[in-house]
Amino acid sequence: MDWKAALTDYQHYLKIERGLSHNSITSYSNDVKKLFNYLTANKLNSNPLTLDVKLLQAFIYQTAKQINERSQARLISGLRNFFDYLIFENYRENNPTDLLELPKIGRKLPDTLSESDIDLIINQIDLSSPEGERNRAMLETLYSCGLRVSELVNLKISDLFFEEGFIRVIGKGNKQRFVPINLSTIKYIYIYTNEIRSKMSVQKGFEDYVFLNRRGKQLTRNMVFIIIKKLVQKAGIDKKVSPHTFRHSFATHLLENGADLRAIQQMLGHESITTTEIYMHLDKSFLQEVMQKYHPRKET
Repeated sequence: MDWKAALTDYQHYLKIERGLSHNSITSYSNDVKKLFNYLTANKLNSNPLTLDVKLLQAFIYQTAKQINERSQARLISGLRNFFDYLIFENYRENNPTDLLELPKIGRKLPDTLSESDIDLIINQIDLSSPEGERNRAMLETLYSCGLRVSELVNLKISDLFFEEGFIRVIGKGNKQRFVPINLSTIKYIYIYTNEIRSKMSVQKGFEDYVFLNRRGKQLTRNMVFIIIKKLVQKAGIDKKVSPHTFRHSFATHLLENGADLRAIQQMLGHESITTTEIYMHLDKSFLQEVMQKYHPRKET
C-alpha cells in the first residue's frame, strides 16, 4: 500500500466510521500529507506500512523549526491517529509515534468577552438593513447557546423547538444534542425569519437553513468571521474576537454565575469534562465569593 492509497482509505474511515466533518477530515489529512511531502522532498523511500520512528523523528525535528510547540503536538497527535488506523485495519503492528515525545505546552486559556463587550458589539449592528436583523439573531444565538460557528451556519428551521425552549444542534462527529434557548433570542430569530427571511428568494436546497446570505443560500463560516471582525472594529474593542470567542464567553459567564460544570459540558457538546474544565479560569475575587458563600468554615 502506498501513501496515496493509505490516505484515501483513511479519509473514508474518518468520514464513514467516525462521522467526522469535512474540516476535521481535511485537518487530519493535511498531517499525513506533510509527512509524505517531507519524505518525497528528501527522496526517502518509505511507505506507511514500514515507516520507522527514525524517519518520523527526522520529520518532526525539521518541522519543529517552522511551527510552535502547540502545532507540533497537534501534528504528532494527527499522525498518531493515522497510524492507529493502520493498526486497526491490520496493516501495521505498531505505531511509530508512540516513541515520540510530545512537546511540553502550557494550557492556553480561551479569550473571552465581558457582558458589556458583547452588548457593545451587538449594538454596532445596523438594524435598518435586512442583514442587520440576521446578524443580531445570529450573534445572539452564538452567545446564548454557545454554538460552534459550523453549528450556527448549519442550524435548520427544523431544528428549532421553540415551544419546548430548545434547539437541536448537530455537533462534531454528527452527534446530536439539545441546547436550551432563551426567550429574547427566540424573539430575535422570529423577527429575522418572519420579517426578513420570509421575503427572500431562497435557493433550492437551502429552504431549511436558518441563516442565509443575500443570494438566498446558506451563510458560510468565513462570512460569520468577517461580520464579527467588522463589528468588533466598529466597537473599538482591541482584542482578537472570533465566533468561538462568543462560545467561550457563554461558558465562562455561566460558570461565573454559578452554573454546574456538567450542565455546561452537555450544552457545549464536550465529550470529556476535562475539556470543559478549562473554563475554570475564574478571577480570584469570584473564587473568594464562592468560598465565603458555600464553605462551612466561612467567616460569620
